Amino acid sequence: MLTIRDLKMTLGGRTLFENASFQVNYGDRVALVGPNGAGKSTLFSIILKQRDPDSGTIERDEWTMVGYLPQEGEAHGDESVLDVATGRVDELPRLEKRLQELEAAGNVSSPEYMESHAKHDALNDPQVETKAKKMLRGLGYKETDFNRKAREMSGGWIMRARLARLLVMEPDLLLLDEPTNHLDLVSLLWLQKYLKNYSGALLLISHDRQFMDEIVTQVHDISEKKLIAYTGNYSDFLVQREERYEQQVSAYKNQQKEIQSLQEFVDRFRSVTSKASQAMSKLKQIERIELIEKPVAPKKPFRFQIPQPPRGGQRAVSLRGIHMSYGTNTVYEGLDLTVERGERTVLVGPNGAGKSTLLKILAGVVEFQQGERDLGHNAKIGYFSQHRSATLDPDKTVLDEVMASAPLMREDEARGILGSFLFRKDEIFKKTDVLSGGEKTRLNLIKFLVDPPNLLLMDEPTTHLDIHTVESLTLALERYDGTLVFISHDVHFIRHLATKVLHVNDGKISPYVGGYDYFLEKTGGLEDERAALTAK
Repeated sequence: MLTIRDLKMTLGGRTLFENASFQVNYGDRVALVGPNGAGKSTLFSIILKQRDPDSGTIERDEWTMVGYLPQEGEAHGDESVLDVATGRVDELPRLEKRLQELEAAGNVSSPEYMESHAKHDALNDPQVETKAKKMLRGLGYKETDFNRKAREMSGGWIMRARLARLLVMEPDLLLLDEPTNHLDLVSLLWLQKYLKNYSGALLLISHDRQFMDEIVTQVHDISEKKLIAYTGNYSDFLVQREERYEQQVSAYKNQQKEIQSLQEFVDRFRSVTSKASQAMSKLKQIERIELIEKPVAPKKPFRFQIPQPPRGGQRAVSLRGIHMSYGTNTVYEGLDLTVERGERTVLVGPNGAGKSTLLKILAGVVEFQQGERDLGHNAKIGYFSQHRSATLDPDKTVLDEVMASAPLMREDEARGILGSFLFRKDEIFKKTDVLSGGEKTRLNLIKFLVDPPNLLLMDEPTTHLDIHTVESLTLALERYDGTLVFISHDVHFIRHLATKVLHVNDGKISPYVGGYDYFLEKTGGLEDERAALTAK
């Protein structure tokens, strides 16, 4: 289906790939992994023929239809959500125009013509609208959203609609770049189940360990400018990569020992007449050895000690008789909730159930119409919202923000933590107003970790983080002594942190005192909600 041979790619003066080879066959489910900047998205652009490599060959089966979901996107004009999902406003007319151009040029047997024709047929199917609605429901849209103008919605919701269109088209090879970034937990589980049964091949980039564990059967690691293949899911890859590293270290040490032994013989006997010819032979033997490069250890998550927050009262925060509405939309009516000190609570439930609203009520950042919110003794709240930029001073540098959050911290300590969260060298002097979404997320996390509150409220903290940073955050929060209430779609993150689950649905909250697996055992998880998404 797809074969890359001897790929070399240099970008910005840095070599990403050299003599790299890669293959995807029909039905394969492959995760592409590597640190930020390793070249994962660049490889996608090469496969999509958006970028030419310095050298190497890229071969695609001429019958293969390729579908691609980028990390970000936006809507134009007055197209509705359903228009985006069916492609009838932009994609279908574009394909029709391109087919006409290829026909006029006599290129009706070209791979591009065949692929464009297959995509056109998929979007011109009489059942395309029915299929699109099913996908939209699965990805969290309500029926009332279908005719809304897409440009009125956030970029994350637009990406869901574009993902729906890809699933409607059913490409032979589906390229997904961080597909879970904009999904809530229910939608993620729906997508996970759908992709498990997907008939085509999958090539994905993801920071979600559990998602990869559930779906992929191969992992290709970008390491040492090569693409190294491993069989199994992400957890299997971690074990095999460690074994490979240990084998490389052993081979390197043995070779160095052999070279040292030969060199010692040469140094000792090159001046001895009777041994000179043997010494020269040993020297030539050294020159013929194909040197093994000293292996680089696999990157490990960064561990550091979080300062312990001030001790709060037994009751961290409580809500009594809360009524909360947005206009005519009632979210909560008579809500009661108490969060105890030391609890680690995850909020789960369908999109629009009120999880983020509940977090905002607990944080005191929205006004409710009725009821009482009482903070516990000595409560110090930290609210990590989905809108990261609002909490950063645009005139401060990255380093300034961290130092201001922890005045007693030494600058070298701050630089060390910033480096572990991928702010390196001159990047720590960047002004916060020029940071990307992922950089703002990382910086806000650091600010919380260096001066933690005793009540930490976090709304999707892992979005836009790479897998190593997610693991570093998980390790840091595992050692956090305060109270944690969070929303996340990352099941691995939830499993490691949550000791209590609050299921939020239809304005009601059902508590489960136990981890995420306990919640699944007691309720069957989110199966009913997930099934309801596509029932209509």
